[in-house]
Amino acid sequence: MHTERPLRVPVGQDAGRWRTFPGERTLVVAARTVVSTTRVLECLPAVLRDDSRVSVVFAYDPTSAFNDGVLDLLHDSGCRVMPWSQLGDVSPDLVLTASENVDVPEGTCPVLVLPHGIGFQKYVPDSRADRVRLSGLVPDALLEAGRAWLATSHPDQDEQLLAAHPKAAGRTLLVGDPCFDELAASAALRPAHRAALGVGDDRRLVVVSSTWGPTSLLGERPDLPARLLAALPYDTYRVAAIVHPNVWAAHGSWQLRRNLAAALDAGLLLVPPAHAWRSVLLASDLVVGDHGSVTLYGAALGRPVLLGAFGSDSVPGTAAEVLGRHAPRLDPERDARRQVEAAFEPAARAGYAGVAERAFSEPGRALVRLRAVLYELLRLPEPSSGPPPVRALAPVEVPAEPVTSWRVRTRVAARDDGSGALVEVERIPAAVASGPRPEPEASGLFDHLACTDGERDLRTAESASVVLRAGPAASGAAALCWIDGTLAARPGCLAAAVSLSTGGHLVGLRDGRVVEATAPDAPHGTHDTHGPEHAAAVVYAYLRAGLPLAGTASLRVDARPGEDLVLRVRAAEGTTGRG
Repeated sequence: MHTERPLRVPVGQDAGRWRTFPGERTLVVAARTVVSTTRVLECLPAVLRDDSRVSVVFAYDPTSAFNDGVLDLLHDSGCRVMPWSQLGDVSPDLVLTASENVDVPEGTCPVLVLPHGIGFQKYVPDSRADRVRLSGLVPDALLEAGRAWLATSHPDQDEQLLAAHPKAAGRTLLVGDPCFDELAASAALRPAHRAALGVGDDRRLVVVSSTWGPTSLLGERPDLPARLLAALPYDTYRVAAIVHPNVWAAHGSWQLRRNLAAALDAGLLLVPPAHAWRSVLLASDLVVGDHGSVTLYGAALGRPVLLGAFGSDSVPGTAAEVLGRHAPRLDPERDARRQVEAAFEPAARAGYAGVAERAFSEPGRALVRLRAVLYELLRLPEPSSGPPPVRALAPVEVPAEPVTSWRVRTRVAARDDGSGALVEVERIPAAVASGPRPEPEASGLFDHLACTDGERDLRTAESASVVLRAGPAASGAAALCWIDGTLAARPGCLAAAVSLSTGGHLVGLRDGRVVEATAPDAPHGTHDTHGPEHAAAVVYAYLRAGLPLAGTASLRVDARPGEDLVLRVRAAEGTTGRG
C-alpha cells in the first residue's frame, strides 16, 4: 500500500466531484504505530455509527521507529489513507490520534489524543531527544497553542499529569477507557472465548504478556515462555503470549518466532499484534506480565498476576505502580509451577485487588463520553439515534503448532483397595523438556519419550520409546496393521499405541504382545475423546514396574482424579513379534 500520492477523494482539491457522501466535517486520524492505530480502529466505528456527516481519512505518519505494519493494518481495515504531507492542505475539523508523538501541521483545528494503553502510567524514551517523557503527553507546542485535548480514564490522572507537566493544566477530558469497558462487557462470553482457543474446563490458560523495551518481560527473560511450558503439565495448562505490537514492528515476526521457536513447538499460542489480544485475555486464568497495560487490564478483570519483570519507569501513585509493588514476582530460581499455583491464592491477590478503581472511572460510559467530546470538538450535534452500542467481543482463534512429542513421567503405586495399580501421568512437550530425571526404579518413577507418527524432528522420532498414532484406526485389523508397520520401521520403539474408532486403545509391544485398554463398562462404539497417549503411558509404566498387563489400572493425570482403564492382553496375530 503506497501513500506517496495525495488523495483526491474524500479529501483533495477536487474531492467534491467524486464524493458520494458530501460530509459536513472532516476527521483525520493520525496513524503512526500499530498499537495507536488499533486503539482508534477499535473505538471509532461505534462512536460514528450511521453518521455520514463525518468524513474520516487516515493520515500515515512514517516517522516512528515502530511504523512497520501500520499501512497493512489500514489496508486490511478498508481505510482511506493519505500521505502525511497532504495533511496541511486538507484543513480538517479535528485530528484524532492515540499517539502523542504526532507532529501536527500548524493550524487551528483541535487535536484529541486518546491513550493507546492505560494512559500516563510510565515513562518512555522521547523520540525527539535523548531523554524520557511521560507516556501520553503531547509536545509543548500543541499545549501552548490550546489545540491539544488529552483523554483520561480516571480523575487521578489529572493530578499525575499536572505534577509531571504543569502545561497540561486544563487540557484534559475525562472519557474513561473504551477498551476496558469492552472487556468487562464481554465477561459473560468467556467460555466461548476459551472454546475458540481450544481451552477446555479442565485446563488453565496462562497468558504471558510483554510490553516493549529492555526492561520488558521478553527484554529481560526471552526464555520465560519456554520455561513455563517446561514447568506446567501439558494436560492441565495452555500458555499464550501477548507481545506488544512495538516488538513485532521493531524486530519483525520472523525474528520473534525464531526467538520463541522452542515455545512455539511446545504449543505456545502467539497472539497476533492487533485486536486478538483482548479475546485471549478474556479467556485467561492467570497473567504472567510486566509493567505493560495488558498486565494491568488483566488485574483489573480479576485475573491473578505474576510479574516476570517490572521496569522502574512506572509513575509513582499510578495503578501500574501499585500493581508493581503488590503483585508477586516470579522468581527464576524457584519452582515455576508452585509459584503459578500459589498466585491463585486469595492472599497473593489481596494487595492489588483494587487496581481497577485506580485506573478506570465509571466503567461502561467511555463510548458515551467519547462521542460527546468528539462531536463537541467537531461542532456538530450528536446523532439522535441513541448512545453508541457497547458490544461484546467476538471470540477469535489463534493457531498453534501441533505438539507431537512429550517427555512423559509416570509414577506407579498400589491402589488403596489393593487391586491393580495407580498410575500418575505427567507430560511436558519434548521441545522444552529437559532430559529424563534420574530416579531409582524402586520409587515407581519412570520417564520416557513419546511422539506421534507425525513427529518431524527425526532425532526425536528415532529416540521415542512410545509412538502414538495421530488418529483412530477404523478397525482392529487396521490398528494391528499400523502397529506392525510402526514397530518394524522404528527399531528403537518399545511400544506403538493407537485408538480405535469403535472405542478403546491398542498398545503393541516389541515382544509381540498387544494390550487392549478400555474404560470399564464402556458401551461398544463409544469413542474416547482422548487419544492413546494416556493408555500408552499406563502400559509403559506397568511394563517398567514389572506388573502383569491385566486387570484395572487407575489413571491420574497431573494429580487430578482420573479414570480407570481395564487392561488385557490380546492375541498377537498380525504383529511383527520381533524381539
